[in-house]
Order: sequence, then structure tokens, then C-alpha cells
Amino acid sequence: MGFIFSKSMNESMKNQKEFMLMNARLQIKISFIRMFCSWRESAWNFFSLEAHSLSQLERQLIMQSEMRERQMAMQIAWSREFLKYFGTFFGFAAISLTAGAIKRKKPAFLVPIVPLSFILTYQYDLGYGTLLERMKGEAEDILETEKSKLQLPRGMITFESIEKARKEQSIFFIDK
Repeated sequence: MGFIFSKSMNESMKNQKEFMLMNARLQIKISFIRMFCSWRESAWNFFSLEAHSLSQLERQLIMQSEMRERQMAMQIAWSREFLKYFGTFFGFAAISLTAGAIKRKKPAFLVPIVPLSFILTYQYDLGYGTLLERMKGEAEDILETEKSKLQLPRGMITFESIEKARKEQSIFFIDK
């Protein structure tokens, strides 16, 4: 049964590779046709494409900013929700451990309250306090004073490195 599925999957993958190859060839032909347009048309296309690209880039930046803000809002909301549940757990645990320590006359029962209080304090600071502002300030300080720690290994990604990797993959995947 698995052989039938793998055979159809292989055929599907082969058809998809052929489609991608033909699509890439078509895109190359279209780019050559555009390249051989008259100077005036290509100049007009260049400026209209540049204006379009700028507006598209602006929209992408706004969208990324909006997505970042939504993710941060979700993180804060999650922290506040977690704080409600953990606060309830902490309250029950503190009361139970205190009662156990008094009843059995062993103060060792109070030891687990210490790490639990650290977790409770952290979650409160994240949800309602100034933790995010402090983290933002620290991140800005790192960006300004410690640039060397932020650099990628092997340097910035370039168009040439992307093309080299793409060509290596296309040679690997398109073997007929």
C-alpha cells in the first residue's frame, strides 16, 4: 500500500519539478523580452516599477510593524492570563504549605514558596509592570553599543550567495 502512495508521490514531485522548471524558464524569457524593449518604454517601466516597489515596500513595512505589535499584545495577554492561573496556584500552595509548616512544626515546608514567588513576580512584571520597557531599553543599548555581537556568521547575505545556493539546489533537484 505504501508503495502505491510513494509512486504517486514521486510522480507528483516529478511533475511539480517540471512545472517549476518551465515556470523559471518562462520568467527568464519574460525578463529577456522586457530587457529588449525600447529605451523609452523600459525607462517608463523602470520608473513606474520603482514607484510601485517603493509603495509596496512601505506597505510591507507597515504590515510587519502591525504584525509585531499584535504579537507583542498577544504575549502580554498570555502573560496576564498565565498570571491569573499561576497566582491562584501560588495562593493555594502558600496557604497549604504555611498550614503544613505550622501543623507539623517544620519550617522546611515554606522553602518551595521562595522559587514560586520569583515566578509570580516575573509574570506580574511582564504582564503589568515595566519589564517590556526595560527589555526594550536593553535591546536598544545592545544595538547601539554591541554591534559586533549581532553580526551573522559569514557576513551579510548577498544576492550572489542566494543565487549560488539556488543554482546548487537546482542542479541537485533537476537531474533527468
